Order: sequence, then structure tokens, then C-alpha cells
Amino acid sequence: MTTRSTALLRVVHRHSGVTRADAARLLGIGTGAATELVTKLSRAALLAQAPAAPSGTRGRPTTVLLPHPDGPLVLACAITHEAWRLDVVALGGATAASLSARHGGARWADVRTAVAAAIEDLLSRYGDRLRAIGISVPGPVSRTLRLEAFTSDWHGIDLNELWPGAGLLVAGNDATLAATAEHLRGSAAGAAVALHLRIEAGLGGAVIDDGRPVLGAHGAAGEFGHMPFGDPAVRCGCGAHGCWGTAVDGTALARLLGAPEPRDPVTYARRVIATAARELGSQRARQDVAGLPPLSSGTPSGGAAAYPCGSGEAEPEIDPAASVEAVRVVGGALGRGLAGLVNALDPNLVTLGGIGVDLLAAVPNTITAAYRDGLMLIHRESPPPVLPAALPDDEGPIAGAAEEAWSALLPRLT
Repeated sequence: MTTRSTALLRVVHRHSGVTRADAARLLGIGTGAATELVTKLSRAALLAQAPAAPSGTRGRPTTVLLPHPDGPLVLACAITHEAWRLDVVALGGATAASLSARHGGARWADVRTAVAAAIEDLLSRYGDRLRAIGISVPGPVSRTLRLEAFTSDWHGIDLNELWPGAGLLVAGNDATLAATAEHLRGSAAGAAVALHLRIEAGLGGAVIDDGRPVLGAHGAAGEFGHMPFGDPAVRCGCGAHGCWGTAVDGTALARLLGAPEPRDPVTYARRVIATAARELGSQRARQDVAGLPPLSSGTPSGGAAAYPCGSGEAEPEIDPAASVEAVRVVGGALGRGLAGLVNALDPNLVTLGGIGVDLLAAVPNTITAAYRDGLMLIHRESPPPVLPAALPDDEGPIAGAAEEAWSALLPRLT
């Protein structure tokens, strides 16, 4: 009964509003057994029942299953080098409350104090309904829940300090958690083996195999940006030379354009990519007017996506033609690395997050050409598709943190 109860809670978490009959079918049990489970979980204030919307057909009204209004909640916390955010998340994924603030690269002690105070605030509101916390951070997390962020002084950080009294605390790298969320609720849903890459201030990701991320012996799996696919002359913040991440992020674009290293590589990268996308659009328009064949690379006829162009502060002008060439070089480096990972890992599909979405929209043909050229013959007839992530940049990691917290909590509720 306990195992089936947990399984039913998982079904409702994944499909909030599922009918009792459909839940029974998903679990492979009869309607009588399903009714017994629902009654038990309703009495425990874990599930609630409600009539389904009228279908217009005859027969007994259908019952849908929902999270109990007084049921358990989890905290999801996402900490980046610029900001933090806390969400209160119910069974099914709905957000009940949220707190956030920017910290602008503060010392860990200051970030810890601010986040711990926010947790106390939410505890005062929700009390013992808050049963677990999932934490997303910008770096590898050991099995003892210590953070090692390569691009900051956040080393050896004990994440348990954020909520010392937590009954259940789980944590992970932001790219890994974004991959988990993308597999459950995004573009990779249903894939047996999915590869997710997230390009922000560096490059990370994860392989999701049979629904779970591959974490590695020390919790550092998925640091794909530190494979030696880049320029051996470029030293990475991790201490190695030639890391792939340094060839595809905002620092790579700055080097190609002869600009100083940007303070905010993500905002800078989006400015450069937006400039390149506009220039490619102008080139296509000139080709059309002149009656010439379409460009062999760049964006397809639908055009590029719109990109945020920074914080509104005055920024140096970026040469449009130079930006196109720089973005194509970075797109080629991204495509070649993708091919290497597909050859090694054999995923069903690849999803890109962060500025990977921007690059894929701006120079898809460049990325695709480099990707296909690097694939082994066995993959070329039907290469795994490379898709933009469905979840926005600021949603993937925190959604993944919530999923990890619920995944750990559900077996303890029954």
C-alpha cells in the first residue's frame, strides 16, 4: 500500500488534475484499489478530490485528483553569482509564494545570511507544511552537499547552513537541475537518454538516463564545458587550458571581437548575438532585393528570435559584420562539441539552454553544419535533434530544484 501510495502521489505531481480513472490506468490497478488509495491519502491531507469539468456526455461525473490545500510544500532555491530566488512549491509544481533579490557577486557569507533570512520568513508563513528544500547553485555539489564554484571564491561551501533545521535538504548544480526539469516538463520529456547543455557564464549540463541525471563519483559529472575542445592557449578559471566553455560563451565572443573580458558574459553575449542576428537579417534583405541566392548560413527564412540587449546602460558599439563572424565561429565550436558528446554518449536528443538558445536561433545552419560534420557515420542518417530548451533560463534550475525536493520527499510521506 505504501509503495502504491507513493506512486499515486507521483502521478498527481506529474499530472495535477488527472482523473481517478486515468490514475488507476497509469498505475495498472483497478478502480477499487485506486479509490482505497485516494481515500487514504485524502485523510492524510495529501490529496484532494474535485469534480471534473463537465464533458457533455452521459454517465457518472468524473473525479480529478489535486494537491490537498493544507498539504506539504517544498522550498526551491536558486542561487547564481548575481541573484537568489526562493519559491514555495506545492505538489504538482504550482508556486505558492516567491522571494528574490540581487546581490551582485557578494561574498558567500552575505548571500547565506540573506537566503537564510528569507527561509525564516517563509517558515513563519507556512510553518511545518514546509517539509524539504532543493537548492540550485552554480557549480559542482559533492555528496556531502558542499559547493565548489570554479568562477568565484565560493569554495567548500556547506549548503546545509542555509537551513540548518531542514528535515530534508537536496542540492545540485544549476545545469544538472535544469536538465532534470527539461526532461520532466520541457523539450526532452519522454526521452530515454537526453543530453542537456546550458551556456551561461561557462557551460554545463547533464545526461538524463532513464529519468535520472548521471552525477558521477564526486557529483561533478556534466562539467562538459571543461573538456579540452577549446583553444589550448586560453586558460580557464578551473585551472585547465583549452576548456570548451571558454570557446562558446561571452568571453569567447569578446576575444574574437578584440574587446576586454566582459563583467557580465551572459548579457554581453546576448548583445553580440542580437547585433549579429540583425545584421544577418539585413544581409538576407539585401540578397532578396538583388535577386541573389539565400545565404548559406545564418538564420532560416523565419528570422531570428528577439534578444534582450542588456541592462539599459550605455555600452560600446559592436561592429555588425564582426559580430556575425564571431557568432559563426562560436556556433561552429558549439556544433563540433555537440558532435563529440553525441558520439560519446548516444542520446536520443540534445537540448540547449541559456545563450545556447540564442545561438541556435541566430546561426542554426552554422551549428548544424559543424554538428553533422563531426558525427560518426552511424549517427548521420538520423542525428539526434538539437532543440532549444522549453523552460526559460530563470525557470529551469529552480524547477529542477523543486523536482529534486519532491522526488526525495514523496517516499517519506506515505
